[in-house]
Amino acid sequence: MEASVAIQSLPSVMDDDELCRIVDEVIAYIASTGYNYFVGPFETTIEGPYDELMDIVKECQHIAIKAGAPAVAAYIKVSYKPEGEVLSIEKKTGKYQK
Repeated sequence: MEASVAIQSLPSVMDDDELCRIVDEVIAYIASTGYNYFVGPFETTIEGPYDELMDIVKECQHIAIKAGAPAVAAYIKVSYKPEGEVLSIEKKTGKYQK
């Protein structure tokens, strides 16, 4: 696995229920990609090939807009190692999972 990306999608909506509904749609899209992912309280991390993850990041914005957000901001963190492997979600957080 050459890349790990954390994405925090922030739809511009005033209602918490609406925010959660839209973010849930974004997470459902990430889950549908088939790549390993982890949902945290502030962001979702996904692992896989760099170029494909960048396409997924782009599509997350489209999903939020299609779900009804008038605008969306995203905060992205990328770990990329083209010649080797980045630390996996499991290696970084596995010991803390119940």
